[in-house]
Amino acid sequence: MKSVINFINTASAKTEDWALLAMRLTLAYGFYDPAIRKFGNIPATAEWFASLHYPLPTVSVLLAGAVEFAGFFLLMLGFFTRYISIPLMFIMLLAIFTVHLGNGFSAADGGFEVPLYYLVMLFVLFSKGPGRFSIDEAIVNKI
Repeated sequence: MKSVINFINTASAKTEDWALLAMRLTLAYGFYDPAIRKFGNIPATAEWFASLHYPLPTVSVLLAGAVEFAGFFLLMLGFFTRYISIPLMFIMLLAIFTVHLGNGFSAADGGFEVPLYYLVMLFVLFSKGPGRFSIDEAIVNKI
């Protein structure tokens, strides 16, 4: 039994950076489409934001879209990962509480399932960092 535990611990330690890379790339892809959709029709999205009682809806659309697009780009590269995770977590919290919470948990019903998963993954990246396969790690190793 001890050898099985040691094997699993060793395997998990050796795959941690791959897991963080997979998480970063998955999240990056997840933020790309919402950013493009916001910029694709700013007036309609601003109107929707206004219906949710967001202050300065057009500015809010531009800020949310810019943060999501920056999130796509920076998470893909693993650059400033911890820093971009903070505003992205804030956006996920806003999405959960203003859009999805009333629909329950299930993503099939428009619930908060997916934004919650993104929030948790962002929190992991904030706390663990981007992993070895990132620009952040390359820079830290040079310093």
